[in-house]
Amino acid sequence: MTYFDELREITKIIPDTIVDFSIPRDRTSPPTQASSNFITNKEQGDWAEDLIFRAINETSKNYVAVRYGKSDDLVAGEIGFDEFYNEFQDELDTIGKRPDLLVFRKSDFDEKLGHDISKLKHSQIIDYVKKAIAGLEVRSSAFLIDKYEGEMQERTRTHLEAALIIKDKIINEFSDVFEHPKKKPYLDILKSINEETINAITFRRPSWNSTERLQELTQLFKNLKDNISISQKRDYLSITPKVEDIKVVYKWAETFNVPHYYFQVFFDKSYGISFKNILTLITDSDKEGEHYEISKDIKNQNKTTIKINTRHTNQVAYKILEPEHKSVRREMGRGRLLFYVSFEKGIAYLDIDSLKALLNISDF
Repeated sequence: MTYFDELREITKIIPDTIVDFSIPRDRTSPPTQASSNFITNKEQGDWAEDLIFRAINETSKNYVAVRYGKSDDLVAGEIGFDEFYNEFQDELDTIGKRPDLLVFRKSDFDEKLGHDISKLKHSQIIDYVKKAIAGLEVRSSAFLIDKYEGEMQERTRTHLEAALIIKDKIINEFSDVFEHPKKKPYLDILKSINEETINAITFRRPSWNSTERLQELTQLFKNLKDNISISQKRDYLSITPKVEDIKVVYKWAETFNVPHYYFQVFFDKSYGISFKNILTLITDSDKEGEHYEISKDIKNQNKTTIKINTRHTNQVAYKILEPEHKSVRREMGRGRLLFYVSFEKGIAYLDIDSLKALLNISDF
């Protein structure tokens, strides 16, 4: 069974409510205007791609990374952007979405084509691309993952402890209140709250105000619910494939039968997961919540995103030295100015054993 055959079998059991492969993808229209924030994010993404590109080529004895993803310095609002964008949409329908980088064995690397084939037409390189051992989609995230997770885990612990203290206070000091038949169900809820169940606890806060004591109890219930809500919030950073990209990545895998991977670059570490594993995850509803969640991302135009817990992925780089950065002025049409941040340099120290396991290779 080929790699793509394996993917096709997995897609048969993905719920249509997540991705309906029987429906053609929606072709999008070109955006009309870029923002400073958009360009900064693009610059950060380009830096992350370059970081992994350099890390592989400077570290590996047996493999070569080649730039492949469709990209251009043009942004919405500039002359030529609409043409570039529509050509990109045509290619998505023809071969799917090119990953940012391809990884070749050195024995298959074409010196004449060099390390950048992103500007070459699909028809010129179809047989060459099929020789790649991996396609890498590189994403960036503006976080220090170690610091984020340390603070979020401390937040969770603090509010969990506070919730348990409030629960005990209510039970010990207001037990007589729950002798009333209509209030007794709240006692059952309180007794069910512990470290194992707190993530599944939900209840409607009572609003008892007829006496000062009941008002105090109502406030305690509010504090309890507030602390539970905070302790239930996601405390991990994620690899974030967009649901709308699943079909075009799948199309690329169908065209070339080359394994595809997502890499997420933070400013201190990097993590990766295979596209095959992403598809497998979303067939398993029992893993939703701990391994992944599906939600609309307000930072990405409310697009539905699969957020995969990095704790259940492979560490690609165990250490990253931050890039240099500078402010850039860009003049758009009609004299409109955009100021954004540009990134360069930085070093990624690859976790070789973990990377080999992820890419399913025995050497590097």
